[in-house]
Amino acid sequence: MARSVSPIGEWNRGPILIAGRRAARPPGGSGLWTRAFRRAVTRPWSGTGERLADLHLAVDRAAGGIAGQIARELREAVRHGRLAAGERLPASRELARDLGLSRGVVVEAYEQLVAEGFLTSKVGAGTRVAPMARRVPAVSPPAAGNASGAPGAETPGHECDYGRRPTSPDLGFFPRGRWLASTRRVLAALPADALDYGDPGGVPELREELAAYLRRVRGADIAPENLVIVGGVAQGLNLTVQALAGRLPGAGRTGEDLGWFVDGTAHPPRPGRVRLAVEDPTGLRQLPLLRSAGADLVAVPVDGEGVDVGALAATGVRAVLLTPAHHYPTGVVLSPRRRAELIEWAAATGATVLEDDYDAEFRFDRDPVGCLQGLAPDRVVLAGSVSKSLAPGLRLGWVAAPPEIAAAVRLARAELDMGSPVLEQHTLADFVRSGAYDRHLRRMRREYRTRRDTLVRALAEHLPQITVHGVSAGLHLLAELPRGWDERAAARAAQARGLAAEPVGPMRRRPGPPALVMGFARLPVHRADEVVRGFARGLHR
Repeated sequence: MARSVSPIGEWNRGPILIAGRRAARPPGGSGLWTRAFRRAVTRPWSGTGERLADLHLAVDRAAGGIAGQIARELREAVRHGRLAAGERLPASRELARDLGLSRGVVVEAYEQLVAEGFLTSKVGAGTRVAPMARRVPAVSPPAAGNASGAPGAETPGHECDYGRRPTSPDLGFFPRGRWLASTRRVLAALPADALDYGDPGGVPELREELAAYLRRVRGADIAPENLVIVGGVAQGLNLTVQALAGRLPGAGRTGEDLGWFVDGTAHPPRPGRVRLAVEDPTGLRQLPLLRSAGADLVAVPVDGEGVDVGALAATGVRAVLLTPAHHYPTGVVLSPRRRAELIEWAAATGATVLEDDYDAEFRFDRDPVGCLQGLAPDRVVLAGSVSKSLAPGLRLGWVAAPPEIAAAVRLARAELDMGSPVLEQHTLADFVRSGAYDRHLRRMRREYRTRRDTLVRALAEHLPQITVHGVSAGLHLLAELPRGWDERAAARAAQARGLAAEPVGPMRRRPGPPALVMGFARLPVHRADEVVRGFARGLHR
């Protein structure tokens, strides 16, 4: 009975499939290929007797991006049923040896697919095709109203290859090794009592590390006692709005529709609610959260300098939510003149500015922009997280606020859920303290800048009619379409090619040119040209 053996991928002359013990050597094969081939056909692949999957991997070394090529080949094999759910893949070391590659390249490809949900990996069980992995259905045009009733929300069942949201980071780059090292150090040194219910505002070590980091990197004016650890920016904004509205946690209005704004005429807020200005355009996903927290939303226009402070003052509101470092979706940075006007308005009226610092870590073509909180710590609430810099699933964020708001948010956490997980907080504190966070961010800035440049070049070559904006920072860009183009049809064409793209129209209170917000963080360099070329073909059909 033939033993199961390791397959081998491309060697100089094209893809090779080795199944069982029979294979042919390609003509003109090198000595390197011969040694690897002999090793593959004479060594059992699994000592357990379990059959492992034979693979056909087409790898073009000259094209670069080997890890991305391996991930793409395996992804397609799962989608088209060539690799069945539960089937075991070779160990990364074995596959790397047989392909003549470094193990890190195969590990990177496997980790990317684990992050995307195509594979699972467990110690002792190996790497396998995920039980729920299946062929992704073709994208069909969404109905006029989807299940959530939200304009621009993801169509149920639809997933883009390169990120579900334009702001999605590449989770394949999550620094597992360094995070694990921090976890081990914490577990080795943490006293048992530290695992008890902790301070609902966050463990002191993390608040101290984050306060020092934000002072150093973002120009913030923060004391640890005024910084509260929360479960991401969403929770931080929710609790801050509730504090401003003077209400306890409770049910509010829910749902999304195009009537997310209220009349701009100044009038007193209703009991238990606060009139909150938001940028126009603005992201839709946060609107139900804000309304349920007690906010009545007022749209204020954004232009090339950021929010229009004159229009903001005319609304009579006493609170505003902004993304000043990199406006979503346009990518505009709040200008120094507007910053000064905004702080002057807040000081004169006693208003509170909520600063969503969602992707300020990633800047490419401009100097760092300090946060607003550093200019007026008594008037600005700074909300941030590691969702874009590390991973959304960590659910770790912070709110730096004036003392009375910080105390209210901390108390709300005590009443709602007793605070964030302690072990993860200590791990993040060690991760920042060790310098691993800074090193990771430097690496990701280089990577995301390269991906941004590649996407922008591909758009310029294949779709010169499109004007690109807002690329100096962040994980997304604004693609302005020619007048008369159907932005929803364009978004569907982009999504059909795997791009994370959304129409901007539903995000606007006031009319504007058709545009798409597009993410580039998960788009591999070696795929960008092909993807954009396919996007262009889909538009021109």
